[in-house]
Parts: sequence; C-alpha cells; structure tokens
Amino acid sequence: MKRETVRNFCIIAHIDHGKSTLADRFIEKAKIVDERIGVANQVLDSMDIERERGITIKSQAVSIPYTAKNGRKYTLNLVDTPGHVDFTYEVSRAISACEGALLLIDASQGVEAQTLANMYLAVEHNLEMIPVINKIDLPSADIEAVKHQINRDLGLDAETAVAVSAKIGTGVDELFEKIVELIPPPDERDGEPLRALIFDSHYDTYRGVVVHVRVFSGVLKEGRTVRFMHSGSDYKIEETGVFRLRLERKAEGLRSGDVGYLIAGIKTISDVRVGDTVTLADNPAPAPLKGFKEVKPVVFSSIYPVDASDYEELLSAIEKLKLNDASLVYEKDSSAALGFGFRCGFLGLLHLEVVQERIEREFGLSIIFTSPSVEYRVTMRNGEVRLIDNPVDYPNPAHIEKTEEPYIRATIITPAEYVGAVINLCLEKRGCQESMTYLDEKRVEMVYNMPLAEVLFEFYDRLKSISRGYASFDYEVTDFQPTELVKLDILLNGNPVDALSQLIYKANAAYKGRIICKKLKEEIPRHQFPIPIQGAIGSTIVSRETISAVRKDVTAKCYGGDISRKRKLLEKQKEGKKRMKMIGNVELPQSAFLSVLKSDVD
Repeated sequence: MKRETVRNFCIIAHIDHGKSTLADRFIEKAKIVDERIGVANQVLDSMDIERERGITIKSQAVSIPYTAKNGRKYTLNLVDTPGHVDFTYEVSRAISACEGALLLIDASQGVEAQTLANMYLAVEHNLEMIPVINKIDLPSADIEAVKHQINRDLGLDAETAVAVSAKIGTGVDELFEKIVELIPPPDERDGEPLRALIFDSHYDTYRGVVVHVRVFSGVLKEGRTVRFMHSGSDYKIEETGVFRLRLERKAEGLRSGDVGYLIAGIKTISDVRVGDTVTLADNPAPAPLKGFKEVKPVVFSSIYPVDASDYEELLSAIEKLKLNDASLVYEKDSSAALGFGFRCGFLGLLHLEVVQERIEREFGLSIIFTSPSVEYRVTMRNGEVRLIDNPVDYPNPAHIEKTEEPYIRATIITPAEYVGAVINLCLEKRGCQESMTYLDEKRVEMVYNMPLAEVLFEFYDRLKSISRGYASFDYEVTDFQPTELVKLDILLNGNPVDALSQLIYKANAAYKGRIICKKLKEEIPRHQFPIPIQGAIGSTIVSRETISAVRKDVTAKCYGGDISRKRKLLEKQKEGKKRMKMIGNVELPQSAFLSVLKSDVD
C-alpha cells in the first residue's frame, strides 16, 4: 500500500452530535460487516455501557477500504473519539495519531462548548479540519445558521462544510471524497528509527496486552524487540496487524503512517501507557514523540469490595481497567468501617460512574464507593504545604494557616431565553462571571470562574434541566484559590464513621449534614437502643437525627394493681437500654453507604 493512498483521520464533536452513528455509516458503505448480519447501532462502541448511555468512552480505530470515484483505492484509518469533557485526554491521544479531523456539528444545536474545545485541540496538532453538518434530516435543522457559526465562531471556511445525515446516510459518499481530497497522506519515513505512538490498548486473556499504535517512522515487524520509552520495558513482537472491527493480522508489519496493533505477550499491565512511544531496542529513537503526560485526576473516591474476600479480584479488575483507561489512578487504602480497598483518582464524576459500572459488569464484583472529593491544598502554620483529597488525612484545624480549593474556567453556551436561570445556578454554585458574549441573537456564551467541587454534584444535570437540554458546558482546571474548608464527620452512636467523612465548604456543611443524617435514618434498621446520628464539625454538632429503640412492652403483664409496680419495670428497662447503648454496636448495612453516596452523585 502506497503512502499517498492512506488517510488517517478522527471524528471530533460535542457529546451527542452523532460521531458513532457517522462511523456506522462509514463501516456500512465500506461493506466491512457481512450484509446478512447488518451494521449494529454504535458498532464501534464495544461496551454495553456506551450503547446504553449513548456516549463514546473509549477511542476505537477501524481501517476502511474505499474506492474513489476516479477508481483509485484508498485505506482510511478512522479513530472514533469520546465527546464528553471528562475524556479530553482520550481525544488528544486520538488526534495526535491523525493528519485530519472531521469536526461534526449538529444542524439543530449548532456550535457548542465542547465543539470549540476539541477544535482547539486539533489546531494545536496542525490537523486538516473538515466541518461536517450532521442531522440535516431533522425538522429543526438550520444549515445556513450553522454555516454562519462555522465562519464566525470557528474561523473555518463554511464552503468546505459537508451536510450529512448520519442516521439515513445522506451525503456520506460526498464526505468520503472530501476526506480523500483534503486530508493529506502521512509522511513516508521508513528509513528513520522506529517511533510509534500508543493511543490505546486492551487486555486479551490469552494474548496479553494488545497495544494500539500509530507508526510515525520506521517499520514495526514480527520478531523484532521493541522498547516502551517511558517505562523502559523491552518485548519481542509476536504479531502485528490492522483493525477491521476485529484484529486482522499483517505479517509484513506496519510501516510509517499505518494505524494498527502489536501483540508481544505483555502480561505486566503497568508497562503499557497511553501516549508512550514504541521504538526498537537495538536502534532506539533519539527522543520520544511529544505529547505524553501523566493525566492529573480531579475527583477522588475510595473503592471497597462489599465482600472482603473479593479484595484480590478487585485489584486484578482495577489493573485491567487501568490498561485501557490511562486516566485511572489508584493506590491502596483502608477503612475501619469497610476494610481494605483502593483510593482512586478520576477525570470527573461521569468517569467515576463509568469505572464503577465497568467493574460491576465486566468483572462481576459488588463494590462500594466513598463520597467523591477534589484535591485541596492546605498550608500549615509551619510553612508545610499538603495536597489532601482524603478526609482521613485532614490535619487538626488549629495547625492550619490557610486552605485552598481548585477552581475551573467554565464555558457555557445557552439559548438567550435561559440566561437568567443559568446565571442563578452559577451564582448558587459560588461562580464569578468573567464574561458574557452574545454569539448571535439566539445564543449567549458565558464564562465563569467557579470551584470544581461545586460542579461535581448535580451541576450538569441541573444545567440541562433548566435549559431544556440546549445549554452546553465545557471546563478546564485553572488554579487554587482560598476557601473556608471544614471536615464534616458523621457520628453513629457517638462514634465517627471514617468512610462517611467529607471535606466541604463551611457554609454548606450544616445543610449537607442534615441530608446525610436523614438518609441514614431511613436506611439503618432499629436496634434495641436509641441511635443518635450526628453531623459534626470538630466538637460542634451541626445536624442530628435519632432512630428510636425497638421497645418491648414490659408492663403488658401488669393488669391492675399499684402504678409503682409499672414504674419500677419501666425504670429497669430504661437502665438496661442505657447499658446496651454504652456497649452496643450499630450494624451499618451496605445500603446505608450507597444511599449517602447516591445523594452526593444525584
């Protein structure tokens, strides 16, 4: 295959603008799938969770054979990317493996926040961009308005935009021709030292780690020994090939410009990292490809198995998830209430939910997540600076000089009629407005500086609710700013439950404490003694609920007679309950933990 007949491109867009549906049409037109079977919806979304939620979580690659109108045969290497803000690193790795990008825009929604963010990523990598207006079959589609936005908001040439309907296949043939015409072929660098970018990987039970690579220079062949430059590990290649919905072997290897996979019997999962560079052990490249970085998580939570004997299985599950999810960070953790587990870092709340569902579905484990939190910066009176994400590590307030929390720069694009409601929501979440720009007579772009912790819970859902689904949201973490931080402890019968502790903004602590206490009261079964549930900041109780005791009617046998006899029995029972409360253990069911954590996520 000559280099000039290869095209490497990705599809980037705001969430729910039709990336996976367009990929389905490409695959259908190329007849990669047997026509008798047909193309399933979201064929590149291999996980059930992706299909159910209608989102793409993992970058997926596929090689599409295409014969142009002039009769020339091409190989189009497509990388489908996620659209949610939590998975920006996935998008950046996919973009760096390509020469061109299809920038997909919904004909009814127009340019949205993540559309802009992804376009800037593509510009940084000098990609050739083709604007694609999708969903032109919808009654609410306004193609001319979207072309105007492409010109003004994106600074791209609207005349090159292709109007398509990914659902019914309109305009897909024209788009194929545009890809061949406008996206440049990869450079031919077969004579240079091998450099290949790892943009994804997955685990095969029988073959080990399957590494997804884009070769930039040199040749990747079976039998050669390769080195992963950041981990320094060497492996002998057993097989190379390309993606055609399944792995298709290519014994002659992968040359510069190819997108494919390599298998080298890799069992040590930590050796393979997305963004790393593969080179030859006996003739290494002088420097790795640019762009590799350690992904910094912004949300932290601990995972514990419901059954303590599942700890080893949970460790194995997290290791395998880490393999094809470079942004998952974890370390060992323990709790007095829940036993041994792992402290994990995530890119956002959606990322946390996805990891939770994947562990439960793919590995069949029952797990508990503690309340999510962000990483705070605490300056001690002796000048020491600590980064704290776990409430257990929060120091004595008397020794703290100041506390700071991470802030984000949030960009919200909304129809003009919802501006008032969006502003109220941002103010409620302690947001400070930086700018407000009318993009046209219908749409407004607002930029807010706000705490990351406030955006984690319910913000995105409420934004969609008050704007009837039309507002879009994108953010980037900026810096740390001073805050009033307190540790909210939950006391059960006077004893703190470490797994329910939270670091929280002081003004919200009492309200949050009341919600947690009410939730626990509903979930904890009644005992033989009254159980006080308290929310405390230090020694100050800010909320309280009491679960009344299960009482036996000790006076039932006293019919008639002196009242003092009944009083004596009641006093005796009261003393017994008091003693029981002193030594009694409160059984905390797993559903109680889940209900509290669900209140955080909801």
